[in-house]
Amino acid sequence: MPAPHPHEARVGAPDGARARWRSLAAPGLVALVALALLVSLGNWQMRRLAWKEGLLAQMAARADAAPQEPPARQTWAGLAPQDYEFLRVRLSGRFDHAREALVFQAAGGLAREPGYLVMTPLRLSSGAHVFVNRGFVPQALADPARRAAGQIAGESEVVGLLRSPEPRNAFTPPDEPGKRLWHVRDPLAMAAALGVPDAAPFSLDAQAGDVPGGWPQGGGALRNVANNHLSYALTWYGLALTLAGVFAVFAWRRLRD
Repeated sequence: MPAPHPHEARVGAPDGARARWRSLAAPGLVALVALALLVSLGNWQMRRLAWKEGLLAQMAARADAAPQEPPARQTWAGLAPQDYEFLRVRLSGRFDHAREALVFQAAGGLAREPGYLVMTPLRLSSGAHVFVNRGFVPQALADPARRAAGQIAGESEVVGLLRSPEPRNAFTPPDEPGKRLWHVRDPLAMAAALGVPDAAPFSLDAQAGDVPGGWPQGGGALRNVANNHLSYALTWYGLALTLAGVFAVFAWRRLRD
């Protein structure tokens, strides 16, 4: 076979290089869009981190403050969770043990064994009610008759932290109002099912105290709120760097071959 003309060889090499560069256009565009998306997700998590740190600082300041009066009854309809979450308040009233509700708690974290949070409506002097999380009981003590000593009668004073209703997700089992069993703390749903009039949209986690018979055990309010935004941001940024590195190797090989 005759050798290629020297002029043809000189022309073919640049054409091949240009073709290889053109072949990177489509994958390069896809990689650039993916890179921008990953970086934007990382930036979003950093903004969430700043927001969450401010929220946690506010919660800590509220939870450690001296007890104060709860939000006035006439303001309840317009309250947002951030208006009262973890606010430390003092309430006085009478427990309506006949309308007690239980919220299931799996073992782990603050609960050493499966059991329930005892949610009891407290009737205020105004006639309104606030559900009080009086504390944890194991499954064996779900029946109030088995912890009758702890069913306090008469006027009671309760100090604790206000909490917003808990959200549901796709894995939350359905509640069983007929058994007075819930899987999230939702005071308005409890009030509707149990016939509790004029109920607050928030509940109160009672602080630890001396309860006759020792049950329920209060003071287990979960003040630790998850703050994983920094790790999420680093994950997105790491994926962005990995994508950039992979594409750089891919492009180098494409241009070299």
